Amino acid sequence: MYELVELKGNDVFTNSKVIAEGTGNQHHAVREIIKKYRSDIEEFGTLRISNEESSGGRPMELFYLNEEQATFVITLLRNSKTVVKFKKELVRQFYAMRRFLLEKQSKLWNDTRLANKENRLKETDVIKMLVDYAKEQGSTHSDKLYLTYTKLAKSVIGGNRDSVSVTDLNNLTLVESIILQTIRIDMSMEMPYKEIYKDCKNRIERFADIAYLTA
Repeated sequence: MYELVELKGNDVFTNSKVIAEGTGNQHHAVREIIKKYRSDIEEFGTLRISNEESSGGRPMELFYLNEEQATFVITLLRNSKTVVKFKKELVRQFYAMRRFLLEKQSKLWNDTRLANKENRLKETDVIKMLVDYAKEQGSTHSDKLYLTYTKLAKSVIGGNRDSVSVTDLNNLTLVESIILQTIRIDMSMEMPYKEIYKDCKNRIERFADIAYLTA
């Protein structure tokens, strides 16, 4: 959902790697621009720097930028259709995340999140029963079913349950209810545990189609 921006505390950031990939530039080149204009960038806030492990296993310097900082950095890049397209999407995602931050402070969001937590506990109890059921059928990796069904449910919202809207939380609660009810019914019919997953997946895909979601 928010591929270009992320929450850190109560603010929204993108990073130098995202900008490089989105604009078709080398990460090293974007980092050099940020270093060169650091004093100008920090007029819009303190620049956050992190050393994270790269795909090659070596430390990678990563710069986190707020909306104003990111907008300024992008103006320093050579304009192209790719850069313009990326900038528009980045603006959209910054705006959407800021709207979410306001929504998250509301009583409605917190009540919805609480209801989702309670429903998730019910689903987890049923999955625990499924784990034992799968073991009886010879599964040696049944403990992974918790993660398997969690991923299946989250596929419809495309994000972490603490960083999605009231609408997405409600959809997630519905999906997790579909999962727990399907598991209960299918176990009562002595269906093989692998077929139970397929049944859950098919039902969720049908729900997603009806609700115009992305499972």
